[in-house]
Amino acid sequence: MHLDRLIAILEMIAVAGRPISAAEVQKATGLPKPTCYRLVQTLQEHRLIDESEGTSRFVIGERLIRIALLGKSDVDVRRASAPLIKSAAVEIRETMFLARFRNGQVEIIHVETPDDPGRAYIYPGLGTRPMHACSCSKAIAAFAEPEFQDRILSGALRQYTEHTKTTADALRSEFEAIVQRGFAECDQEIDTGVASVAAPVTIGNIGATFSVGAVGPIRRFDGEYREALGQRLMQLAERISGAIQLCSVADI
Repeated sequence: MHLDRLIAILEMIAVAGRPISAAEVQKATGLPKPTCYRLVQTLQEHRLIDESEGTSRFVIGERLIRIALLGKSDVDVRRASAPLIKSAAVEIRETMFLARFRNGQVEIIHVETPDDPGRAYIYPGLGTRPMHACSCSKAIAAFAEPEFQDRILSGALRQYTEHTKTTADALRSEFEAIVQRGFAECDQEIDTGVASVAAPVTIGNIGATFSVGAVGPIRRFDGEYREALGQRLMQLAERISGAIQLCSVADI
């Protein structure tokens, strides 16, 4: 069947572990050369496979990764990322969290705390966070399309504390600053005395679908400390992105 052949080619490219050429696909699958090349072209046209940096070799496409990622449960994502987040919580000695964007909202789906009984830490809880006042949400919103940002800014912007930004101009400026430095901050914008930092977790060309962050008391989370945390979180975000993508591709 036509579909069987397409699936065979996708499986071949997925398990290769490197970009492979149409000739390699044809040899491995045993398909007639014209048939194989036509099927490869069909998959490429539908962005289920992508050409790797103009090399005439192919990898699993961003569209297929997106489909696989959308089907990933929180359990799957936590399984892929939790070891990295836990290691960071122990090393940094702060509470770490992972947030996910879906259905127009950002939710914290996983939290890891430091293994240090002598150090006070803050547990942020799980669930939805405001798009305009939490670092995990702003780290995603800042890199979103302008139309989505407009929807955020045109909605009700609740003022949780005296530090919460509630005007479109202030938030647009902050989104621009987040894009420039690569991470977001929440300086007592939801709870007085609590601050957090988060970096976007970008999945290929799909965009910032997740964010990873740290939260703690403002007495530790001053401006200099948040800057240092932001740099470390951006590095952690890259590793988490790789883990999630690997998990998604493995199930294709």
